[in-house]
Parts: sequence; structure tokens; C-alpha cells
Amino acid sequence: MSGSGCQCETEFDGVSADFRRALWLVIAINATMFFVEIAAGAVAGSKALQADALDFLGDTATYGLSLYVIGMSLRTRATAALLKGLSLGAMGAWVLGSTIYQVLILGAPPQSEVMGVVGFMALAANLGSIVLLRRFKDGDANVRSVWLCSRNDAIGNVAVMAAALGVWLSGTAWPDLIVAAAMAGLFFWSSVQIIAQAMGERYNVQNDGYN
Repeated sequence: MSGSGCQCETEFDGVSADFRRALWLVIAINATMFFVEIAAGAVAGSKALQADALDFLGDTATYGLSLYVIGMSLRTRATAALLKGLSLGAMGAWVLGSTIYQVLILGAPPQSEVMGVVGFMALAANLGSIVLLRRFKDGDANVRSVWLCSRNDAIGNVAVMAAALGVWLSGTAWPDLIVAAAMAGLFFWSSVQIIAQAMGERYNVQNDGYN
């Protein structure tokens, strides 16, 4: 990322009625799917579904934070994005730790039918979110973090459906656990991207005098 303060000024900062409306719709979608997936994950005994549900919950909170800081100073927006990046990393650590624990006890395989149906529902919800947010995917760290989280959700949903097929074919919990671990890795990678951009923007503010 360039150290030029000029770049920070020209990046889309979310100050748009269309972006706000899209964000409100995406918040509603994510909150609804959290409740659907957390219940389905418990019923099916699926770590992949529970990881995806946690992602929906995290996105609901972070999108609300994104909405709150729109129009505030670049430093404030970058700090909000930094917090979101750190929370995404913490979420990845929780999913990874939970998956490792499940590997150690390796109980009965989850219900692949429930995983497949709910995974398809979540994918449809996230594809709708991506359509709403696609034209806003390039912007400052606060705006970009919204896009990255939505993209992660869609990838995670495809992975959950693949895990459901793997569980059905193998009759074991391994596909579910492997997908959950892969989702944790995706959380970590997106966390690094968001934190790096947010830190760069904070550095620009400090060195170029923007607020």
C-alpha cells in the first residue's frame, strides 16, 4: 500500500446513502442466518456449521460498527477496521481450537442432510449480500473489511456443502472437521489483510497529518 496520504483521500469511505442501505440489508441477512445456523449446527452436530454461524454473528457486529463509523475521521475508521481484523483473528483461533478438541474426541459424524440444506440456504443469503455490496468492494479498510467478510461467508458456505457431501460419502466426521479448520485459516488470512490495510491507513494519518 502506498504511503501517500492522497490515496487515502480518494478511496471510497462509505459516505453514500446507497452503501448505508445495502449495509442495513446485509446486517439483517447476517443476523437472521446466525440464528438459523447456530440452531442447525447444534442439531446436526456440525463444527463447520457452527463456525459459519459464528462468522455470521461476527459479521453482524462488525457491519454495525462499519455503519456507525461512516463519515468519521480516517483514523477512527481505520481503528474500527483494526478492531474488526483482530476480532476476525480471535474468531479463527476459537474455531481452530474447537476443531482440534473435536478431533481429539472424534465423536459421531454430523447429520450431512441438515448440513447440506442449511449450507445451501446460507449460500443463497450470502450471494444476495455479495450482489448488494459488490460495487462497494474497493475502498478504505472499513469498507473493504465488509466486502472481505461477505466473500468469506460465501466461500464458507460452499465449503460446508462440500463437507456435507464428504460426510455423507465417508460416514465419518473428518470432512466436517477439515472444512472447519480451513475456515479458521480463511479467517486468519482475512484478518491479516484487514489489519495490514488499517495499520497502513493509520500510518498515513500519523505521517501526513490527516484526521
